[in-house]
Amino acid sequence: MGDKTLFSNFNSLVLRGDRIGLVGNNGVGKTCLVKLLLGALQPTSGELKLGSNLQIAYFDQYREQLDPEKTVMDNLALGKTEVEIAGKKKHVLSYLQDFLFSPERARTPVKALSGGEKNRLLLARIFLRPCNLLILDEPTNDLDMETLGLLEELLSEFAATLIVVSHDRYFLDNVVTETWYLDGEGHIEEFIGGYSDLKEQLNARAIAAENAKKANTKPEKENTNNNRGNLNKKRRLSFNEQREYDGMMDKIAGLEDEIANLENLFATPDYIKSSPSDKKSAEERYTNLKSELENSYARWEELDAIANA
Repeated sequence: MGDKTLFSNFNSLVLRGDRIGLVGNNGVGKTCLVKLLLGALQPTSGELKLGSNLQIAYFDQYREQLDPEKTVMDNLALGKTEVEIAGKKKHVLSYLQDFLFSPERARTPVKALSGGEKNRLLLARIFLRPCNLLILDEPTNDLDMETLGLLEELLSEFAATLIVVSHDRYFLDNVVTETWYLDGEGHIEEFIGGYSDLKEQLNARAIAAENAKKANTKPEKENTNNNRGNLNKKRRLSFNEQREYDGMMDKIAGLEDEIANLENLFATPDYIKSSPSDKKSAEERYTNLKSELENSYARWEELDAIANA
């Protein structure tokens, strides 16, 4: 892109049924890589080969445009009463019920829908398209818990190839089996598993590199001057930091359990039927827990670096 090389010397073979997550910081080239796969961009060097009879469905982070004046049904089926899924006919109302639309809401103009309902309609549209490669760019942005749970369920049953760009570690852990990591220095690495597996392997690599660095570093000459010797002492955990460090894994495990319990709750009929205020309270709790877990991981890494220095 311009004079900047986003990635180079990358070779990979994507097979039917692969479920790949693309991760990395903003600006490292994830969306550009997607555009290369879509043919919207051409590589400056190398070659990209696409399989024969490839049918791509693309759900981008800016979303498709819906006609606000038309009903949910008409936006989906263009006035028809049936839709076709995998060669079989299904009534449009029945199909929309799979996406949590009651018959009444299915006849509602799109302009009257909530943000979550609009996202569910977009998902309903894209899963109608015949495709053997589905590409999702930041699909979880602005999704409510119901829609996020629905998307994960749909993808768990999706038989074709999946490529998804996301910063949501839990979503990636639930839907992908392989992760491509763009490091921002022109490299793409492939890792087996989801985001958590990637993070674990990168952390292990960083610890190994740090240990190797220590082993190859010559000890400094002993200084008989106590005052100057004190300056060379390594930073150690304080008493309170050690207590915090010792309990951090239990705290993280507790947060992950509570998040998992809420995710299970979001998938139940009782939750779907609950009041808007109860849903809002649960979703706010879920958002706060995810933020707290991110902060806890960061804090653990900070303390771990000091403890193992």
